[in-house]
Order: sequence, then C-alpha cells, then structure tokens
Amino acid sequence: MDIRKLVDKRRQRRRYSVRKRMHGTAERPRLSIQRSLNHFSCQLIDDSAAKTLVSASSLEKGLRADFPTAGNCQAAARLGKILAERAQAAGIRAATFDRGHCRYHGRVAAFADAVREGGLDF
Repeated sequence: MDIRKLVDKRRQRRRYSVRKRMHGTAERPRLSIQRSLNHFSCQLIDDSAAKTLVSASSLEKGLRADFPTAGNCQAAARLGKILAERAQAAGIRAATFDRGHCRYHGRVAAFADAVREGGLDF
C-alpha cells in the first residue's frame, strides 16, 4: 500500500471516530473546523436540518486582507473571535466542538480558546 493512501486512511478513521459521538442540533450546533497548511475555516452546523448556521474562513473576501498569513495561531485566534461574534449575533450560545482529524493543539487550541473568550460555550 502506498504511504499516502495509508496516511489518508488513518486520517479518515480519526475523523470518523471523533464525529460518530456528536450530532449538532439547532440549540447546540456542531462547530466543525477545517485546517489546511495556509488557511483555516469553521462553521456551525445543524445536523438535524443539514444546514450551516454560521461560517467564517480566512479565504473570505472581506477577511482576506486581515490575514496576510492565515496559517498561524494568531490568525486562528482572530478567526475564532469573528466566529463567536457571528454566532452571538445569530443567537447561538453553545456548540459541540468537532475537531475532525486534527489534534487539539496549536492552531486548533488557539481557535477554541478564542471562541470560548468570545462567549460561545462548548
């Protein structure tokens, strides 16, 4: 088996093991993140209605100028504050954190701390 296929298979297994335990609702949506080498994006998802309630990304046109380098902890923290503000405006106070296949450290931890400071509970 090719090493890339093996790495992708392990990543997919980690993602499934994290996501099988959580389900987002309208009262407590799932906060899903996607981390790449250069960018970070997140969204609050209501799984029962299969609908995205709030989202934020370092690739958005209005935010792209704020993130000259979006692949670091400072950018993830700023994006977490932006998401928390948008969630508060939408009336969302609590969420379930879905880190996907990513470990809880570095950019993921900085993002989660900023979201908590912004007033979102998870």
